[in-house]
Amino acid sequence: MVFIAIIVGCMLGAIIGIYAPIVPYTYSGYLAIAIIAALDSVFGGIAATLKKNFDLKIFVSGFFGNAILSILLTFLGQKLNVDIYLAAIVVFVGRMFNNLAMIRRYYIEKLATRKAKKE
Repeated sequence: MVFIAIIVGCMLGAIIGIYAPIVPYTYSGYLAIAIIAALDSVFGGIAATLKKNFDLKIFVSGFFGNAILSILLTFLGQKLNVDIYLAAIVVFVGRMFNNLAMIRRYYIEKLATRKAKKE
């Protein structure tokens, strides 16, 4: 069910993206960091679903909380003329790779188990 929602969301995002106005350069940094934070939450949600401990309240609060915090870090960094947003990028991208590795391991083990049962 979650995978169907992800596919539908991606398709809607692509369709909306085609017709959406271009984001001004001034806001592109904010949007980029918010997208990275949101993707981190999505991969975390998929990993939690596979571990069977997914909680919608935690997912939604993490999705919006991470995006808002990363935008605020980017804003603060621009005001202080320091690239604070790089810390958020390192953390979020690192967590995305960890979650993606867990998802990959889950499916490889599932495929190996299925293959072993076949033999």
